[in-house]
Amino acid sequence: MKVKVAIQGELGSFSHEAAEQMLPGCAVVPCARSAEVFDRVESGLVAAAVIPIENSLAGTVAEHADLLVAREVFIQAEFRLRIVHNLIAAPGVKLSALRRAFSHPVALDQCRDFFRHHPKIEPVPFYDTAGSVKHVVAEHLQDAAGIAGRHAAREYSGKILQAGIEDDKRNFTRFLLVRKTGAKTRSKTRAMTGKAAMAKKGSDAFASRYQRLIPSGSNKTSIAYKLKNQPGALFKSLSVFALRDISLSKIESRPLRGRPWEYVFYVDFLRGDDEPARNALRHLGEVAEFVKVLGIYPAA
Repeated sequence: MKVKVAIQGELGSFSHEAAEQMLPGCAVVPCARSAEVFDRVESGLVAAAVIPIENSLAGTVAEHADLLVAREVFIQAEFRLRIVHNLIAAPGVKLSALRRAFSHPVALDQCRDFFRHHPKIEPVPFYDTAGSVKHVVAEHLQDAAGIAGRHAAREYSGKILQAGIEDDKRNFTRFLLVRKTGAKTRSKTRAMTGKAAMAKKGSDAFASRYQRLIPSGSNKTSIAYKLKNQPGALFKSLSVFALRDISLSKIESRPLRGRPWEYVFYVDFLRGDDEPARNALRHLGEVAEFVKVLGIYPAA
C-alpha cells in the first residue's frame, strides 16, 4: 500500500514534484488549503505532508511557518527543488493568440521579464500554478495559458509553449517533510504561554517525546522561540549557540498570531540531537518564554 502524503495545491504542482522526490512511490493527496494539509497529518488520514517553507527569491511561506508552531508536527527531512516556470496552454493554442497568463502571484512575479517582452499578455493571479494549467486545459481556453512546472503539463495534457520563462535561473524552493508527533493536542493559549516542556524540564523531556521521529544522520535542527521583553534578550538567546560553536544557517522573526506586537524567532542550526545541541536548548529555555523544536533532520 502506498504511503499517503498531503500537499497544498493541485496534482502536478511543484509540491507534488517535491513529494515524489522525497518519498518515491507515494500517493499524493491534494488539499485546497494549508490548514487542511496539517489537519490530515494530525488526524492520521495521511502519513506525512510535504510543504514549501522557503523560496530563494520570495522568502518564507508565512502561513506554513505559523502552522509549524501551532500544530503538533515534526520535520523529518528537507529538499531543495529547482523551480522552472513554463508557459502551458491547451493543445492547439499558439503563443501569438495568448492575451492572458494565469498562475500563482509568486510565480507571476518571478516571470517579469517574460511579461515585459510580451506586453499583449496580461498576468492574471490564480490560486495555484498547476491549477492554472488544469483550468485553461479543462475550459479549452484559446487565448490563455497557465504558468507552472512540467509536471502540470503532463498531469493535464497541456502543451508547453515556452519553457524556462523565470527571470532568475537560481530559483529554488525548500520543501519540508513533516509527520505528526503523536502528542496530545494542547490549546493554543496554553502552548503560547509559559515555557514549553523543553524550557521547563530540559532536553530530557524533548528526547523522550521526539526521539523516535529523528532520522539517522540528522545534522540540522529547526526551532521557534519567543523571548521575554527584557534588555539584551536577543543577544542572550544567540549566545547559547555561539558559546558552543553551533552555526546558525537561518534566523528570522515573525508576528505571533493572536498576540499583537509580539514576535517569534525561527532559527535553523547545524547540529543534530547531540549533547551540545541539547545543552544549548536547555540554556535557551532559561531566557525564552517558550521554545518549540520544529524538527531534527539531515541537511539537504
